[in-house]
Amino acid sequence: MRARPPLAAAAAAACRAPLRLLRTGLAAAMSAARPLKSVDYEVFGRVQGVCFRMYTEDEAKKIGVVGWVKNTSKGTVTGQVQGPEEKVNSMMSWLSKVGSPSSRIDRTNFSNEKTISKVEYSNFSIRY
Repeated sequence: MRARPPLAAAAAAACRAPLRLLRTGLAAAMSAARPLKSVDYEVFGRVQGVCFRMYTEDEAKKIGVVGWVKNTSKGTVTGQVQGPEEKVNSMMSWLSKVGSPSSRIDRTNFSNEKTISKVEYSNFSIRY
């Protein structure tokens, strides 16, 4: 077998790095980063019947946080977000100002904000 030039070997290793991340899981990768943050949220406004949960799940996965989202019986959306502090802060901003295209966010309440040693979820999901 012919040895690869050093640059080609480094490029091949870099291409495999995302695969290693997929094998070890997002939660494991986040647990290695510090500091980690957890926060509960409730979003008020026109947030049901406008694909808010689906957009929240997509945005959370894009940002790289874990947790969950669900509708409540009082017409709000509630959930929890966990991950690296800067990514959770980015998700908090999205939940406060952006939402789904057809939504109207009147206010978002955040509670139980705390530093955690490891994430409790392996992904971000919609709960029913």
